[in-house]
Amino acid sequence: MQDPIHGENETDERLVTLRRMLEQKGRYRGADIAPASADASFRRYFRIRSGTHSWVAMDAPPPMEDCRPFISIARFLVDMGLNAPQVLEENLDEGFLVLTDLGSRLYLAELKEYPDRAERLYGDAIEALVTMQREGQHVQRELPPYDEKLLRFELSLFRDWLCGRHLAIDFDIALEREWQRTCDLLVYNALAQPRVFVHRDYHSRNLMVTDENNPGILDFQDAVEGPLTYDVVSLLKDCYICWPKDRVLRWARTFFEGTEETLRGNMNADQFRRAFELMGVQRHVKAAGIFARLNHRDGKPGYMLDVPRTLGYIVELRDDYPELRCLVSLIEERVLPGLGKSS
Repeated sequence: MQDPIHGENETDERLVTLRRMLEQKGRYRGADIAPASADASFRRYFRIRSGTHSWVAMDAPPPMEDCRPFISIARFLVDMGLNAPQVLEENLDEGFLVLTDLGSRLYLAELKEYPDRAERLYGDAIEALVTMQREGQHVQRELPPYDEKLLRFELSLFRDWLCGRHLAIDFDIALEREWQRTCDLLVYNALAQPRVFVHRDYHSRNLMVTDENNPGILDFQDAVEGPLTYDVVSLLKDCYICWPKDRVLRWARTFFEGTEETLRGNMNADQFRRAFELMGVQRHVKAAGIFARLNHRDGKPGYMLDVPRTLGYIVELRDDYPELRCLVSLIEERVLPGLGKSS
């Protein structure tokens, strides 16, 4: 007998369990279910359709994933007036959520197909981020801290997974010393900034183009209390799409000028730019390491194509930040050439 909620892969045990769960709820009975997307974690998403109605199911298998942070942060964002999915059904024991559907118009695809829409789309995303940080003051202390331990672990991903595992680059005593100095610089820059509500993955693959209250905001479950500039540099120096430097800095100024003085403290425009640029280095080093880990540990090689763009943001700071010279040299002389040979 065919399952009343249709799908192609009858051997996918979690999909079968999801269908069974949905069939027990009246509104989803007889609905169609189809893959919507997957991400860099163990989570998968399915779109559920019944007539003119549409929902999204999140498959987050325990113990690899925990749905509870997603539920909490979703509620925070909705209460802020932002466009995040609302949780309609939850089954924490088996790791399933049913969410409102924010559509399928991803920022990344929209920007690539219609680059002339960038000003409006980034304007909306910056405005939403300013709101998130302003309204997030009331709940940010309930989030995990973006502390020194986490920052240093993230930096280690570049050394261990990209340089070590993927490229077999040996860190001799001199290189190790310079690497640790660079890490100290980047950690200090992050910890010295005002603390705000940080989405932690605020970029074009996690923002949806919506007709109302744009953008739709996704993949927020790893939110932390952390540096003021982290999300804005994630957005504007995106690992998946690149814009001219002068345009990025203009958008960054728009964010800075829209941020309340109580949030940015004593930081002036020049200090903000330095904090923004160095925060980007930390994020891009981390991201490049994660992409290598996704390749080797999780069997997801596609992300390696984004490593040159990601590290290119660091290289372009060569002349303005002499304290990054050793890292830039490592990237230019050993990492990028090694990527060409390993691809």
